[in-house]
Amino acid sequence: MTGYGKAETEFNNKKITVEIKSLNGKQFDVNMRIPSIYRDKETFIRNKLSQAIERGKVDFTIIIDSSEQLPTGKINRSAVEGYYAEIKEIAKILNIDEPNDWFYLLMRLPDTIKADATESNDEEWEKTEHAIDEALKALIQFRVREGEMLEKVFTEKIRNIGVLAGKIDEFESNRIEKIKVRMRESLHQMEIAHDENRFEQELVYYTERLDISEEKARLSNHLSYFSETADNEKSQGRKLGFIAQEIGREINTLGSKSNDADMQKIVVQMKDELEQIKEQILNVL
Repeated sequence: MTGYGKAETEFNNKKITVEIKSLNGKQFDVNMRIPSIYRDKETFIRNKLSQAIERGKVDFTIIIDSSEQLPTGKINRSAVEGYYAEIKEIAKILNIDEPNDWFYLLMRLPDTIKADATESNDEEWEKTEHAIDEALKALIQFRVREGEMLEKVFTEKIRNIGVLAGKIDEFESNRIEKIKVRMRESLHQMEIAHDENRFEQELVYYTERLDISEEKARLSNHLSYFSETADNEKSQGRKLGFIAQEIGREINTLGSKSNDADMQKIVVQMKDELEQIKEQILNVL
């Protein structure tokens, strides 16, 4: 399920922004981008996120903007001197020109800046943790709103499938009679002599195989179970997926047994409603 939460706080001329984004996923998978001063808090943050979000792909970011122009590191003179000497030697060996802008080149190389080793104090971390909680709260509210939207979609689509299934009754009795007429007409056209009693027996056997009462009953039960599960159970995404598969199986069987153009149209409509349910189940926890 998608979600988004953002919160900001301030501490000693610093603006601390916490941003959390989530997408649906089978497992809990978090990608964290946080300042080095909070590296010792990474496990704590990860546990807090997993308890609140449970599962999904999560992007978590903390950004610190400081209004003060403070130095963030010092030039590593030994590294710069070493790079300078090596580049001059390589240029000489390869007989190529030395760089024109030495300073620009050297300062772009790795480890030429020593970062200041700074740590957050307890008061700053308390502010940051509060911002994390607020961002999580906003994300959960976002997901609740999406969940309410999904509930409306499921309710509507399940109701539509039930209504369509009821329409099948209008064609069921005529369907069997049409099959009988069609079979008799085929025999007459082929001018095949047949025993009427044997024909009736075969007709009964054939129509029994086309009986769809059990499929309709199971479909009705699956629709009710889907609604109950969506209303009453937590973290039911996978279970709803399994129930949707069973609904699809009964709809497919109705289609294969229908042997009637009008019933086939209804089956196609039910399949369309079910596909829309399956698409939205991917967004359910």
